[in-house]
Amino acid sequence: MDHLNPVIILGASGMGKAALDIFKSQDIIVYCFLDADEELHGAEIGEISVMGSPEDGGFLKHIGKKCDAFVAIEDHDTRQKVVKMLKERRKVMPVNAIHKDASISESAFLGYGNFINAGARIGYDAKVPENCIIHSNAVLEHNVILDDFVSIGSGAIIGSGAQIGKGAFIGSGAIISSNVIVGENAKVAPGSLVMTEVKANTTVFGMPAKEI
Repeated sequence: MDHLNPVIILGASGMGKAALDIFKSQDIIVYCFLDADEELHGAEIGEISVMGSPEDGGFLKHIGKKCDAFVAIEDHDTRQKVVKMLKERRKVMPVNAIHKDASISESAFLGYGNFINAGARIGYDAKVPENCIIHSNAVLEHNVILDDFVSIGSGAIIGSGAQIGKGAFIGSGAIISSNVIVGENAKVAPGSLVMTEVKANTTVFGMPAKEI
């Protein structure tokens, strides 16, 4: 972990709960949750209160001074908006949430704001830049290159030298063969086997995967 400040988690849904679990595993204090869903305000999740909205200046003013922030929002567009808001209003980057049971090569590159859950394995010289989501037991082999805001589902395997474009979604259990390029905002359905290039903004499915 690259920080010791208390963390405010933006997003109190499933991913927010998983992020809380990760920070607890690293003995990092979570100050509160912020969530846009007003019905959650005042609720407690694992003894941590949902205190308000991510737009609430009263809480945001602590970020970058006394607290760090982590964006636990799975929806790609919302995640991008909240990260942009943090950069513009607080001049901060979200911190990483990395489970203590993840395995990351010392030579791998990690940027900011990434979610890396238990059992994930990131190989030699792999690159995970900013605000990526890597779920439990996903594997990034050596020399894999992700762009920002990539989401990798549980148990997916990204073969060595593969490149995954910005905002792409790789479903649970999918296999991306070595050196394959997956384009920006492409979607690979769960359980698919990808052996050839996936063009930007397309969805592929099957074994081998075909565009749908």
